[in-house]
Formats: sequence, C-alpha cells, structure tokens
Amino acid sequence: MKRPRIITAFCIIGYLSVIFTFPQVFSPAIKKLGLFVPAIFGVLVAAYFIACVGLWHFKKWGAELYLISFFSKTFFYLIIRDTGISFYFGIVAAFIFSIILIRYYPKMDKNL
Repeated sequence: MKRPRIITAFCIIGYLSVIFTFPQVFSPAIKKLGLFVPAIFGVLVAAYFIACVGLWHFKKWGAELYLISFFSKTFFYLIIRDTGISFYFGIVAAFIFSIILIRYYPKMDKNL
C-alpha cells in the first residue's frame, strides 16, 4: 500500500526535528545533568529517527518504535524536569499522530 500523505508529512517533520535535536546531545546543559544522560538522550533521538525511517517505509515496526520512543522520551523529560511549553506541545502533537498511526496500523506491512 502507498504511504498516506499525512504520514509522509509527519516523517519530513520528524527528520527536521532530529536534525535540530541531535546537536543537543552534545550540549553542556545535557552534560550537566549526569554522566549517562547524554547517552540516554542520544539513544532516544536515534530511536525517533529510526522510527521515522520505518514509518517512511510504512512498516508496523516503525509505528511501534515511534510509540515506544514517544513514551520513553516523555518519561525522560519528566525525570530531568524539563517540562516547558514545547514539552506540552510535543505531547499533544505526538498524541494526535499516535491516533492517526493507530488508524493506519492494520494497513502497514509487517515484514522488515
């Protein structure tokens, strides 16, 4: 099945988000939070990028990894107490997209 346009748009936004989020892994603000915090944040950013690649190819594992990375990233931000306006906007946007993913999930390819 061909990928819906809404998922295509989300993937492009996701790729742009990764481009702007990845340099934060090396920022002094993240390094001050703890020894392993930059590594954990880097894994979360990488998982989000891989999920976008899976969604681009319209695979079920992409949707599953997106939901896992969304909840993991939300939990991470709560632990480090980074709950600004962008945190709440991100939760609302991810929740709306999660509903869209659930709608298209049965049509996605289950193979790698």
